[in-house]
Amino acid sequence: MTVGRSLRQIGIVLRKELKDSLRDRRAMWSIVFSVSIGPLIIGFMMNRVADRQREAERVRVPVVGTQHAPALVDWLKQQSGVEIVEGPDNPEEAVRNQVEELTIIIPKDFAETFKQSKPAVLQIISDSSRNDARPTVERVRRLLQQYSAEISSLRLIARGVSPSAAQPVVLEDIEVSTAQQRAAQILTFIPMFIVMAGFVGGMQIATDATAGERERGSLEPLLVNPAPRLVFVGGKWLAAAVAAMASTALTTVLCANLPRFLPLEEMGIRFRIGPEHITGIIGAALPMCLFSSALQSTVATLARSFKEAQSYMGVLVLLPMIPGVLGALYPLGNAQWMYATPMLGPYVLLTNVLGGQRPAMNAFLVSAGISLVSAAILVRITATLFESERIVFGR
Repeated sequence: MTVGRSLRQIGIVLRKELKDSLRDRRAMWSIVFSVSIGPLIIGFMMNRVADRQREAERVRVPVVGTQHAPALVDWLKQQSGVEIVEGPDNPEEAVRNQVEELTIIIPKDFAETFKQSKPAVLQIISDSSRNDARPTVERVRRLLQQYSAEISSLRLIARGVSPSAAQPVVLEDIEVSTAQQRAAQILTFIPMFIVMAGFVGGMQIATDATAGERERGSLEPLLVNPAPRLVFVGGKWLAAAVAAMASTALTTVLCANLPRFLPLEEMGIRFRIGPEHITGIIGAALPMCLFSSALQSTVATLARSFKEAQSYMGVLVLLPMIPGVLGALYPLGNAQWMYATPMLGPYVLLTNVLGGQRPAMNAFLVSAGISLVSAAILVRITATLFESERIVFGR
């Protein structure tokens, strides 16, 4: 059999699988939903974080014992967006019941201790388990620390001592990373979602075209046709890979437009996905789609039923999550062996590309080569399984 004829037959199987999948509208919508829901949820969460930071710019501060520190209270009132109100009778209960986000208690001996230039105690009652109150609490703490620093400087000046004498060492930060790199570290979910899309997108077709067809009894008539098993497996594998690539493209488009709808600048984040990143994303993600589809096809072929294949897919979907979890806990770096590791290599490449770093061409070649070789081996294994009567008729 000539190579041209084999490719035409693979194309026929590919079109057949894609048509069958497109007829199942529910499955298609399920794939679209699964690859879209992650970026949308993260977008919603980032908007909520920005809203909380904006809310912290205008804070309502209940204070118990304002008469014991009138100068401090007047200073707080002069700060932008700060409203001082009388504190509740039971401050701890009010914070515990989420009536107030925090409460400041000024003890009766505050003024006397303050006059003696001794450390005067202020009590801040807060609930650290409330994420929504954290920005407000942090801003109030910074304001009180600023007030303490100002008073400390005034006391030193009154005693004829320069405030700089109390600060023998001044730290100067020199940041070598770009804003894009720092943002990419914060937004580590974007590479993970792109990798997840390449893994989840072809899962439905890979499972249905192998275990699903065998269970429906449509696999036997297909294999009766005079063509090598490798042709059928290749067409099914490419159909799943095409779906995975389409899901990757959809997720990339969503993530590229996500910064347009997020107030990232208000959070001190500068991040964008432009045309200069697309080539790197394609080079990192598309070969991975070929590997993931081949792996899913092999595992689904080994399953004895469609339901069993779906249960295996639920375990396999954890694989693309591992690099994202490791990247959030540990700095992965750019070791060469990472590019030669399936799933990890594409994730590291995507992180670098989205961070504004263009990895060397050999890194892309190594990652793509490993994915293609692994995919070829898995496709060969699946074709061998298709020659087994136990696999074909095992219903």
